[in-house]
Amino acid sequence: MQTKMAAITISRQMGSLGEEVAFVLSGKLSYQIINREIINQAALRARKPEIALASIDDLGLIGLRLDAKSRQIYHRAVSEIMIEIANRGNAIIIGRAGQIILKDHPLCFHVMVIAPAKLRAERIANVQKISIDNGMAQIKASDQSRRRYLRRYYGIAWDDPTLYDMILNTARLSPDQAACTIIQAFEQGKWGSI
Repeated sequence: MQTKMAAITISRQMGSLGEEVAFVLSGKLSYQIINREIINQAALRARKPEIALASIDDLGLIGLRLDAKSRQIYHRAVSEIMIEIANRGNAIIIGRAGQIILKDHPLCFHVMVIAPAKLRAERIANVQKISIDNGMAQIKASDQSRRRYLRRYYGIAWDDPTLYDMILNTARLSPDQAACTIIQAFEQGKWGSI
């Protein structure tokens, strides 16, 4: 068996099953999942613990506002940590603008997991036992938050397809099928060996 040495970033829409795809992929590759721990590590490195809470507030419900200097220190720490993780390899990085921070990293494969809005709302409603209208409101708020975050801090459009090596629509793919599709593309690319 060849040495593992690459990293995969997974961007996802709320309700697209992106995290489920990442966990199946992790099991198949024996890669470590890296998600919100980047936030905690970056907040510690930046010596700004309040940043961790503000960063996980995807829907903006808490309303914490951070000063520009704190945000800059935090984002620099996120970038440093993400590059360290990618250099170690054998990792699946979920979210946190990995597709941007690691866009030029030669051993990173960038995936976006999407699904139609109505299906995403139905999935959220089913999991949270809420109405589809409330599910739709959550996905709209989440999409807007992610779009605003990437525009504000990185000056890019979240849904720009050129940021990704692969975009998967889970409307007709199970998480297992999506993970297998990623592995197939990953193995045929130039991202290292798995």
